[in-house]
Amino acid sequence: MTSPRTDLREVHLHSILETIPEAMIVIDARGRILSFSAAAERMFGYAEQELLGENVSVLMPSPDRERHNGYIDNYLDSGERRIIGIGRVTTARHRDGSTFPIDLHVGEARIEGEPVFTGFIRDLTERQEAEHRLHDLQSELAHVSRITAMGTLATSIAHELNQPLTVIANYVEAARDMLVEPDPATLALVRETLDECAAQSVRAGQIVRRLRDFISRGETERGVESLARVIHEAIALALVGAGERAVEVELRLDPDADKVLIDRIQIQQVILNLVRNALEAMAECPVRQIRASSVREQGLVRVTIEDSGPGLAESVAAQLFQPFVSTKTEGMGLGLSICHTIVNGHGGRIWAEPSPLGGTAFHLTLIDGAGESDGGDGHG
Repeated sequence: MTSPRTDLREVHLHSILETIPEAMIVIDARGRILSFSAAAERMFGYAEQELLGENVSVLMPSPDRERHNGYIDNYLDSGERRIIGIGRVTTARHRDGSTFPIDLHVGEARIEGEPVFTGFIRDLTERQEAEHRLHDLQSELAHVSRITAMGTLATSIAHELNQPLTVIANYVEAARDMLVEPDPATLALVRETLDECAAQSVRAGQIVRRLRDFISRGETERGVESLARVIHEAIALALVGAGERAVEVELRLDPDADKVLIDRIQIQQVILNLVRNALEAMAECPVRQIRASSVREQGLVRVTIEDSGPGLAESVAAQLFQPFVSTKTEGMGLGLSICHTIVNGHGGRIWAEPSPLGGTAFHLTLIDGAGESDGGDGHG
């Protein structure tokens, strides 16, 4: 017979499970589901009673579904933590068979001497799509703002350029007319006229350079940002619609290398592009693995995105970041070129080499923001 205190504790625990916003699943050492919260029911489309006693792998796409019990056995035998206490971004399987990106954190406890594992799961689809739409809107507003500013600037630039160009045209016509009947005095005037043409050409070039400098300064808004946040969001966005088969994502992010001086939207676009390229490269691979890592080195932070795909052909690798060079049959070959431009504009560099996972490792360096003050600095 249970005591009133025990009953009250169980009611309290049940109320917590009903209201906790993140999905919570408790399993035993054999992977059998012991508890399935209300949020988990909404997330996966199953009722708790349908899954109690079932293996949690039913909520996983292949190949994690087939490997999950092996993961648990390996942990119990070796104590090597791949997920427990660490957390990772991965994919889950809905009742209808569709997959979606999740942020998974697993904790371990013991009940009557037996290990149990509690997973806290956050569906990244809705949040990331909302943030992606917000980023798109921000980018579009910035683009419209620049276009508007450029329209105003173009009017004044056209006026400024018109002056030296008109002078050059008039002097050239005058020199042409003077050369019809050349004499020493006329040739001296022609030389002076051509000198003035050269001076006006230099002036026109200075105007164009001012325009170019204005555009480059206005393109980015940099500040000290969290690299982990940028990478997590980019990977989650890339995993939306990644297909039915699971993608194993491993994060090795150095917490001491988390602060970087960047334009967050631009660098997130670089990471997103690299992860999507990796997913496409691994489309036909039996195992799809992506690893994202970071490390500090000499005032910079090096970020690496690598995959278990087939790797790069030598003919492509040599000119990988040039415009209109693509590894895809239907690609335009501008994605990596744009990545190269963005990273270079941030004072870093990007390069590729073979990955220990079997595919390609893309490395990029960013300015270490650990010594900078937080917040955007407003300059490019």
